[in-house]
Amino acid sequence: MSHEPQDALSRTALGVFRLNGQFLVVSEKLAEPAGLTAAWWQVLGAVLPEPLPVAGIARVMGITRQSVQRVADLLVREGLASYEPNPAHRRAKLLAPTEEGRAAVHRIDPGHAELAALLQRELGGPEAFEETVRVLERLSAALDAVERAGRDS
Repeated sequence: MSHEPQDALSRTALGVFRLNGQFLVVSEKLAEPAGLTAAWWQVLGAVLPEPLPVAGIARVMGITRQSVQRVADLLVREGLASYEPNPAHRRAKLLAPTEEGRAAVHRIDPGHAELAALLQRELGGPEAFEETVRVLERLSAALDAVERAGRDS
């Protein structure tokens, strides 16, 4: 039996773990001048388009509800977010960014844009960058499908 798929999975997992570490380091550097941490930025970024319950944020981010709850509570305490009533669920409040929270995220934009341009150049241009994104999205969707199939069987 060939070990090629197993070896590819191992290399992929190690590469993604390394990427995660690299993204955390870069995200901390980008977020620091705005008075945020990478985790604060991540949670605020999830609710910029629309308020979400903590469980919804956790689902989108692929992390535990408890982790998001800790960050959400800190964001509220710091005045960067607020809890709002949720018409769909009485107890699960929605997390929404405050104007101060939106302003903090927007202070990251110049560094974020600069990093995106550098990565695009390093990857070989816009098409190569988009292909990288598509491959990572396909990998995530495939893992979701495998997990769902495992739950259903």
